[in-house]
Amino acid sequence: MTTNTRPPGGLVTRLAETALVAAPFHLADGARLDSYFDEYRLAADPELLRDTAAALADLVPDDAQLLAGIELGGIPLVVALSATTGLPAVFLRRRPKGYGSRRQIEGAPFAGRRAVLIDDVVRSGAQLLAMARILRMAGAPVRDALCVLERPLGGRAMLAEHRVTLHSLLTEADLPGSRRGDPA
Repeated sequence: MTTNTRPPGGLVTRLAETALVAAPFHLADGARLDSYFDEYRLAADPELLRDTAAALADLVPDDAQLLAGIELGGIPLVVALSATTGLPAVFLRRRPKGYGSRRQIEGAPFAGRRAVLIDDVVRSGAQLLAMARILRMAGAPVRDALCVLERPLGGRAMLAEHRVTLHSLLTEADLPGSRRGDPA
């Protein structure tokens, strides 16, 4: 298995036409992008979500026992991917819920099960790394992460330093009309 297997051209085009938005976008660190990948547009299109999950399923390691979707962009993806692969899923919050169960990890039993993290876009990898640590501390080994789009901002290298292999469906260079070096 490779860490990046380009999906069929039709899927790439559909993802770009549906979810790649040419409009200002503000990141949590204060940076501003001129365009962005809108995971909500992907999740709102049932056929595109199903086809994306089918393509992501080819990237799931054979020894995976559990899929772990990261709040919020990874949640619809992990639900669709779980339905496609038959693997159980958990849902990860950035912080434990402040009421009710007060849990940070919801869903299927996870202790001792080899989990694969799922998110929409990876830039620096910091969010995936934080979630890998949470799952590991809770008893679920994590060695792999999947994303729809990988931006070239060091995420792959940082995750590798912490023994997490990133498997991306697309890289920025795969997108129609992409400009190399554009961090959008």
